[in-house]
Amino acid sequence: MREAAGASWSLRCLLLILASLHSLCAVAQLLRPCDETDYYYQYTECDSTGSRWRVAIPLSPGSCSELPPPARGTECSFSCAAGMFLEMSTQQCTPCVSGSYSLGSGLRFDQWDAVPAGFTSLASYMDPGTSEEDSQACSSSTWTPQGVYLESNRDECTVSLVYAVHLEKQGSVSFTYQYPDNNIFFEFYVQNEQCQEMAQTDDQKWIKVTSNGEWNTHMVSLKSGMNILYWRTTGILVGGKMVKPVLLKNIQIEGVAYTSECFPCRPGWFSDSPGSSSCQPCPSNTFSIKGASSCSACPQNHYSHEGWAECKVRPPCSEKDYFQIHTACDSEGKTQVMYRWVEPKICVENITGAVELPQMGQREPCPPCNPGYYNSNDSTCLPCLSGTHSDGTTVCTKCPAGTEPVLGYEYKWWNVLPANLKTSCFSVGNTKCDNMNGWEVAGDHIRSGAGSSDNDYLILSLHVPGFKVPASLSGMTGGEFGRITFVFETICTADCELYFMKYMNGRSTTVVESWDGSQDKQSYTHIMSTNTSVTFTWAFQRTNHALDLRRYVSDTVKLYSISVTNVLDGVASACRACALLSQNSGLAGSSCIPCPAGYYIDRDTNRCQECPPNTHLAGRHTYGRDACMPCGPGSISNKEHSRCYSDCSFSHMENNRTLSFDLSALSNVSSLTIGPSFTSKGTKYLHVFNISLCGHQGKRAAVCTDNVTDVSGKDGQSDSNQFVSSVDSFICQATIIPSSFRTAISSQSISLADTFLGATVDIALDGVEAKPEFFPENSKNVPDIHFFYRSTQVTASCDQGRSSVITVRCNPERSERGELSVPSSCPAGTCDGCTFHLLWESASACPRCSKDDFHRIEGVCKGGVQETLYVWNEQKLCTKGVPLPPRSSSPCEAVALWLKVGVGGGAFMAVLLISLTCYFWKKNKRLEYKYSRLVMSGNKDCELPAADSCGLTEGEEPDDDVVYAQKPSLLGKLRAIANKGEKGESSESVQLNSSRSERWVLG
Repeated sequence: MREAAGASWSLRCLLLILASLHSLCAVAQLLRPCDETDYYYQYTECDSTGSRWRVAIPLSPGSCSELPPPARGTECSFSCAAGMFLEMSTQQCTPCVSGSYSLGSGLRFDQWDAVPAGFTSLASYMDPGTSEEDSQACSSSTWTPQGVYLESNRDECTVSLVYAVHLEKQGSVSFTYQYPDNNIFFEFYVQNEQCQEMAQTDDQKWIKVTSNGEWNTHMVSLKSGMNILYWRTTGILVGGKMVKPVLLKNIQIEGVAYTSECFPCRPGWFSDSPGSSSCQPCPSNTFSIKGASSCSACPQNHYSHEGWAECKVRPPCSEKDYFQIHTACDSEGKTQVMYRWVEPKICVENITGAVELPQMGQREPCPPCNPGYYNSNDSTCLPCLSGTHSDGTTVCTKCPAGTEPVLGYEYKWWNVLPANLKTSCFSVGNTKCDNMNGWEVAGDHIRSGAGSSDNDYLILSLHVPGFKVPASLSGMTGGEFGRITFVFETICTADCELYFMKYMNGRSTTVVESWDGSQDKQSYTHIMSTNTSVTFTWAFQRTNHALDLRRYVSDTVKLYSISVTNVLDGVASACRACALLSQNSGLAGSSCIPCPAGYYIDRDTNRCQECPPNTHLAGRHTYGRDACMPCGPGSISNKEHSRCYSDCSFSHMENNRTLSFDLSALSNVSSLTIGPSFTSKGTKYLHVFNISLCGHQGKRAAVCTDNVTDVSGKDGQSDSNQFVSSVDSFICQATIIPSSFRTAISSQSISLADTFLGATVDIALDGVEAKPEFFPENSKNVPDIHFFYRSTQVTASCDQGRSSVITVRCNPERSERGELSVPSSCPAGTCDGCTFHLLWESASACPRCSKDDFHRIEGVCKGGVQETLYVWNEQKLCTKGVPLPPRSSSPCEAVALWLKVGVGGGAFMAVLLISLTCYFWKKNKRLEYKYSRLVMSGNKDCELPAADSCGLTEGEEPDDDVVYAQKPSLLGKLRAIANKGEKGESSESVQLNSSRSERWVLG
């Protein structure tokens, strides 16, 4: 049943095909037959047997009829040799005609007047989460053709150059590029037809940075089948500085099955014989059009450079077309200025308005030799022999005993170019300047040359074979092996730029510093922290725009002097005192010996002496005790006396009380991320600070890493360390850009604190000033501690180097690790770009607790037990230190002690009062008795003899006891007084007990 249904379906299909053919034949009878100009041949996809068919494809479908029938094609692995192409009509390899070339089984793209067919430029925003409006800002970003190369975008957009190619066999892709600026992220990767990224090692995907003006070639292997090639760039415009674009040229793909046509030579190039695999550039003063087999000479008074497609009119000669040099010193020690035309000469002398080449100047004495050299008999400067020195004006003399030569390079006279300095010219475009001098000597300076065009790179390179710390400086272990210092100035009217770069350890050249525009005469110093050979390079470019003209030839850079210290196999300009062997060593004591780390050379004995505690060798010499500089406040020196650091402890005297701080909780490296900030085009970036405040035995534990060329992440199979650069410091900063890549981009890592100056509560130390007004006022009764740092590496904008201040503040509301912040008025941590300020609030920044920070509270007596508590003072502003004493209890009685004392005192006072009352009462009675006796003795009516006791003197005690017969009442006393007033007399019965037993009664 199923077979019958299949047969019915096949019959219906056949009827439909026949009907279609019938209709096509009817239409074909109305169209003209096709000729060879109406179609082209193309192969079908290869089948499983490796065969294919050749079919004719009409250029305009439906315009003609009777196309050639399909024919069996060549084998899929078939290809023609270089210089030949596959003639599809005969399917035979045919040589290319003159004026064209072929790679055989490859493709080459070397003409970029326009983007070739098949290439696509795709622009997008780096952050996939941006709005549609931000993404549209990248719609104008693209790779731009510049004749002989493609130029990438200079903004923050991500732009991909895409080309798809089908390979019948394994092949490769190679391209020549220029990638001088790592502020652009540049990668190359390959995808298959399912848009799956093919496996590539990091060094295949992430392109190495090149020197300014240098072209490198990058090659990646490709698999058979569909390969989609991507060249992708993304600008990182943090800091507002214009980036240098990526340049791309000479893309060549190998592995295609065949080439059905030859490529014509681009204008300015030619191939003079059939079967050429490449074209050659036309010589100077000739030109050619596209597809030329020969070059034509330029008309009279016209010129061209090598590879030019047209000739230009020769201008009248001017001052820009010649330069001056100094001749070498002759046997009489004389030199003179002479002038030469800039080569190749393009100007005309014998026309109106032209200037002539000036005559040679007068002979004048040669400048002295550079330090470390001496003037030979033929007036040639020769280097001093090992162990000798000269200042350049005298003969070389041997260093005296106990000294050693100061080796290095010092160039300040420029009569001839020193042997270890090389000059060259790199052309960005098609113009050749390889045989031109990039720099010219000019007596007291060396200056940039003319170049062939304004955007050429003028290169001056100095090779240093290595560094050797002399024996007299061996005690210093601060990480400085040598330093280079140069004095320069730039005079520019255009957008010139001077780059100072270094190349070492076989890695790519890195830009150390750059200056754009006119710069006043100034000095720059770079310190070498590794002992390796290095090539220093100065590259000057008058403009970075594509120009084949010399419009700004008067824009120039001048180098006045170059000095490099501690150079291996250098020359000596002076001698330096060194340490000698001890006299009791038994060896000769006149030769220099290296001192151990942290030792200085004693001036009196020339022996090695260890620096005192908490001092470090901070200067650039070790001779004398003064070379050991004391550490700043709040710091100690490490074991090698190479640097000072904080051991996380700090003390401060305030109000007769010593505040002790334990900052060990802040010793681990901390990070602070501030932002996000946005560039002018909206790219988000963050600033990350890594901080090593104290501890680590003085090691600079904060590390910041650049991974611009290593953002793919490590897979453990490739060595990517060669692409990564990092800085270690007490404080470092890196710029992080979140992106759509597998990891964030980290770049522009800088050191903010190479040297720890000290910690103090004062707001200034060694020229670095804290800014308390940048942060909220300290409301606690604990002073802020300021940690001061400085970076020794100077920059173009910070001639004294960068500096940093970390203000550590007590805040019991924070954790022990605390929280870092930057000034609200300076969101990047700095307001001037040179001094950075950070605030670290932490509970650990409070002083250690002491007995003054708590008080005692005694409870009431309850059940015969009394409890004693200890509580912290409000507000608690201390940490660690003396702990709070535990709660204690003690027995107590029902009556409190104070009550006992009070009752006892009250009883004593009562007894005392009673005793005093009795005493004064008794004394009063005695006085009353004496008074009565005096009254009676004074009575005239009384004739009785006086009592014996009347003669008692005051103070004598009577012998008789007075006894009242009857105690008078108060009423009786009043009546007696009244009677006395009336009768003038009164009487009272008194019984006297005489010692003689005599009784008498007074009536």
